[in-house]
Formats: sequence, structure tokens, C-alpha cells
Amino acid sequence: MALPQLSQETSPENFDKMVENATHAANFLKAISHEGRLMILCHLVSGEKSVTELEELLSARQAAVSQQLSRLRLEGLVTPRREGKAIFYRLADERPRRMLEVVYELFCNEE
Repeated sequence: MALPQLSQETSPENFDKMVENATHAANFLKAISHEGRLMILCHLVSGEKSVTELEELLSARQAAVSQQLSRLRLEGLVTPRREGKAIFYRLADERPRRMLEVVYELFCNEE
């Protein structure tokens, strides 16, 4: 896939759309730029998890996990589901999974 290129011929409408897309992309990247949020997303790739499960997997306090989940939910990257007193989270769509695949390939895959 070829990336678009800015030039003097770029229409104002196309430029405005690129700025809007850049803003959305920057917000997405900011949301995953914290190691705690990144690790939460890594755990959710394998499926829905409760807050308690995430606390155990991350060896983190409930307040810290909830704070990071709140940011991910605000950015639309995770979706909550309540079952009694327990709250479960899952990836909201394929964007986080696709980004994690790239991050894994660049930073984790030692082949």
C-alpha cells in the first residue's frame, strides 16, 4: 500500500482530511504508548478478560489496571461487559490487534 504524498497540488479538502486522520492516528498511538496499556491489549488479543484476571496477569493493583482500561475505553480500543459485579473487557475492533502484530514483528520477533 502506497502512502499518500503531500504536494502543492493537494486540495484543501484532501489536506483537511489528512489532518483529521493524523489527529485520530495520534490519539490512537498515544493510547497505546504506555507499557501498561500495551500489555493489557496484548492480553486481550487472546480473548475477553475480567479486570481481576488482568490484575493477576499484570501483577498490578486494581486501581492501576482500571485507570489504564479507562483510557483504552475512552479511545474506543476496548469494550466493557458487566456480569454481576465483574467487568470483562475485549478488543473493540481489529485496529489494536493489527497494531500489536506490527509491534510484535518490529520489537519482539527474534527471527
